[in-house]
Amino acid sequence: MKRQEALAVLQSMTTSESLLRHARTVELVMQAYARKLGEDAEKWALAGLLHDADYQAYPEQHPKVIVGLLREQGQEEIAQAIAAHYSKWGQPYNTLLAKALIACDELTGFVVACAQVRPQRLQGLEAKSVIKKLGQKSFAASVDREEVRIGAKLFKVDLQEHTSFIIQVLQEHEEELQLQAQTGM
Repeated sequence: MKRQEALAVLQSMTTSESLLRHARTVELVMQAYARKLGEDAEKWALAGLLHDADYQAYPEQHPKVIVGLLREQGQEEIAQAIAAHYSKWGQPYNTLLAKALIACDELTGFVVACAQVRPQRLQGLEAKSVIKKLGQKSFAASVDREEVRIGAKLFKVDLQEHTSFIIQVLQEHEEELQLQAQTGM
């Protein structure tokens, strides 16, 4: 599957701007990690882009619809990673791709939430501030903090370094993601 096909699949099931941005941010982070680790950047990016593709259209079936579609197209490794991207689903983490996806999903969303409440957005955002905010349960309350910790442990990354990496990747795309500093404040 090529990115254009994956984007069409995503857009056929997702209209929410925030979900589309989340898909793009996770895609960018996954792609960057693949490059850093010498993995298949296109495959990792597609897993990030499509991991929540059916969430809006089929919330009760998520992620079964997108997983089924990917399996029909012979994309088993991506399908398995998406099937396992939440630890409470009880799916195995047989690949580095699956471990990376669970490590990047919730935390990337949390970093974006942290950036959105700052006038400088991503500029100057530091991992220690993000990690401190993780301790504030009322902030971005829908983010599963335990999932963030489980993901980092499975992926075998230090939480601070992992958070810094995500921030750096998103900073490189801040304009596209509309997360650049607010002017005139």
